[in-house]
Amino acid sequence: MDKKPEKLVPEVRFKGFTDDWEQRKLGEISKRVRNNDGRMNLPLLTISARYGWMTQQSRFSASIAGREKKNYTLLKKHQLSYNHGNSKVANYGTVYELTDYDEALVPKVYHSFSLTSENSSKFIESYFHTKKLDAQLRKFIASTARMDGLLNISFDDFMKVKLFAPERCEQSKISRIINLIEKLITLQQRKLEILIKLKQSFLTKIMANNIDKNPELYFNSASIKWLKQELSNLTIKEFKGNTKLNDTKTGKTEYLDAERLNGNVPLFIDKPINTLKSDILILWDGSKAGSVYYGFEGSLGSTLKAIRLNPKLVNSFFVYQQLKSKQDVIFNKYRTPNIPHVIKNFTKVYPIYFPSMAVQNKIARFLGNLDTLIEIQQKSIKDHKVIKKYLLQKLFI
Repeated sequence: MDKKPEKLVPEVRFKGFTDDWEQRKLGEISKRVRNNDGRMNLPLLTISARYGWMTQQSRFSASIAGREKKNYTLLKKHQLSYNHGNSKVANYGTVYELTDYDEALVPKVYHSFSLTSENSSKFIESYFHTKKLDAQLRKFIASTARMDGLLNISFDDFMKVKLFAPERCEQSKISRIINLIEKLITLQQRKLEILIKLKQSFLTKIMANNIDKNPELYFNSASIKWLKQELSNLTIKEFKGNTKLNDTKTGKTEYLDAERLNGNVPLFIDKPINTLKSDILILWDGSKAGSVYYGFEGSLGSTLKAIRLNPKLVNSFFVYQQLKSKQDVIFNKYRTPNIPHVIKNFTKVYPIYFPSMAVQNKIARFLGNLDTLIEIQQKSIKDHKVIKKYLLQKLFI
């Protein structure tokens, strides 16, 4: 018996749709958009592979069009452009629909196009974001990159890309659900930005930077008098890590290096624990020397230093928050100038301002609660992005 032909349908589909998707070349459902009508006062846009359309001012802090502006393409709402620039986010370039402007000027080097009325611009944009078309794009690229960083793919070759598309009604349903998840991600990201700004604002208002001047905000139930001490006077122990991963075997102790502290998966080794969760960790060497961390327990790598504070004098999380709020100051004033290292006498010269233990504890709890809210928001964004990735893979062929 002959094998039944495989149906050309996606893995996940809206109820009520049963017809096969049809294969089309992009050039069969689109028309090239080029040139402009001489209006040079329209918004100047550029495509970021990560963020989509952005004004040149917001992305580069200035217009970069220069004399080339007169050759820019006039793009209208719902038309699309392919930025064939290589990036970490999009190895073979990316496509975006113009949605936030009725008209705009975009670089001539983009491959800009409009679709026939039977096709959804958002559907086509999302199709490219699935990465399912990357293999075809790779075949058309003549060389890795040009001198201007653009991939060598001509407009004619770009139009030869083949894709599968259903009828317009199904395209629209797919477009709406992708739009919805993207709006939810944007909303969650804005909430995160607000929380981060809120914490930064509170840090400037509840931390004193001068013993002669009280912070703008303070808790009423305890003394508001703040003291000043060098960090070393509040420390009972400080040590540089000496654990090297190459000298270890698999074990039960977490290996603490810069990669782990910045979010990489944990590695467990056969060394004793020498760092407690209440220790403040500082990256001592490297381009990010001076970065401050907290809340890790394990065996400390050789590029990090641990500072263990006297719990009778200060709340270690309170001090961590103060150091973290002054991260830029540490980078600019307490590192060696050439090969970045934290200065040797850092703890002996860096000032810490602190109130009574009762106030420290309240500030630490308050900032800790804000950190928890920020972490929840970050997880929400990550979860929504996982959902979007799933939809992009399952709703398209």
